[in-house]
Amino acid sequence: MDRLPAPPLPGWLERQLPPSLSRYRARVGPYRMHVMEAGEGRPVLMLHGNPTWGFLYRKVVRELSGEPLRLIMPDLIGLGLSDKPRDAAEHQLDQHADWLGELIDGLGLEGVVFVGQDWGGPIGLCALEQRRERLAGLVILNTVVGPPRPGFRPTAFHRFAQMPFLSDLAFRGLGFPEVALWIAQGDRKSIRGDVARAYRYPLRRLRDRVAPLALARMVPDSLAHPSVPALARCQTLVESFKGPAAIVWGDRDPVLGRVRRRVERLLPDAPVTLTQAGHFLQEEVPAEIARAVRDVASQL
Repeated sequence: MDRLPAPPLPGWLERQLPPSLSRYRARVGPYRMHVMEAGEGRPVLMLHGNPTWGFLYRKVVRELSGEPLRLIMPDLIGLGLSDKPRDAAEHQLDQHADWLGELIDGLGLEGVVFVGQDWGGPIGLCALEQRRERLAGLVILNTVVGPPRPGFRPTAFHRFAQMPFLSDLAFRGLGFPEVALWIAQGDRKSIRGDVARAYRYPLRRLRDRVAPLALARMVPDSLAHPSVPALARCQTLVESFKGPAAIVWGDRDPVLGRVRRRVERLLPDAPVTLTQAGHFLQEEVPAEIARAVRDVASQL
């Protein structure tokens, strides 16, 4: 896979990243996906969700420095420094899985330890469900791994995302939720100052803010939602997975905190690390996440 130059970063942001990181863009379909890498060895694919980017894993990278691991952090198409489609209809779970799958194939990744959080979990699992032979280990962080149950009720956040006009004004016009990520944290000081500014940076232009609302609307609001079949395939993969797995969970997550017990039931043999972190737990408990990655990789 050809590696295209990554866009430059302002100094204040570059200084927050580990100096060991390399950055490039890779072609996936008609778009360029921004990827950061560090280290050598077994591939560890770490995928963020909405509305963040690979920057979210920088503290985990520091914790894993020196380990025989190749840490790979792509930015989802539409977010971070990846290309940003203008058509919201392109943001479908299957489509994101196809883009990520092209990256996995293009990089020739084998024996992958997959780490997924928020939408990164289902997108990565859907891509790997079609490439089961490449998956070796799982680390699950505050995400869903299957479709909702009958009779479920979407969260207030996701109900708001379905409201016409108001949600467009908030997400596109006001830059929600990237301007208020601290609200979802256990320690609200964990996303402040230049850290908060770094999350806002890739979506600073109005025209680039299509993905946050489109990804919020990818969350099922009924069992007839187009994401449900793909989420069912994710669950099939997780339930049949026989390799080492671990769960690290932020119990103070107002978005997905209540999903934990469902994830635990689907991965009954996976050790669970409970923390007082919020939704973006990589900012609050990177050492615990790194420990889980290290433990899973050591069993392979």
